Amino acid sequence: MHETTGYLCRPGCGACCVIPSISSPIPGMPNGKPAGVPCVQLDEQGYCKIFDAPERPLVCGRFKPSSEVCGTSREEAYVLLRVLDISTAP
Repeated sequence: MHETTGYLCRPGCGACCVIPSISSPIPGMPNGKPAGVPCVQLDEQGYCKIFDAPERPLVCGRFKPSSEVCGTSREEAYVLLRVLDISTAP
């Protein structure tokens, strides 16, 4: 499991790598990724393949999982992150 700020990512979730749009270049996705599209760096278990790598986008590194955005299940994380992505869209 990846741990950041004391909150552990749920195995198999990956909601933060699917739901939000990311405008920063990602290895394998030079133009970023649209909302709802899985990042190419998301592995089959729902973990980031470049989590500790220097080429990981800064925006991804700054995202801190918490109960407010991740909820109590993968399904709840999808809903909460979708609302957040829509509310912060330009």
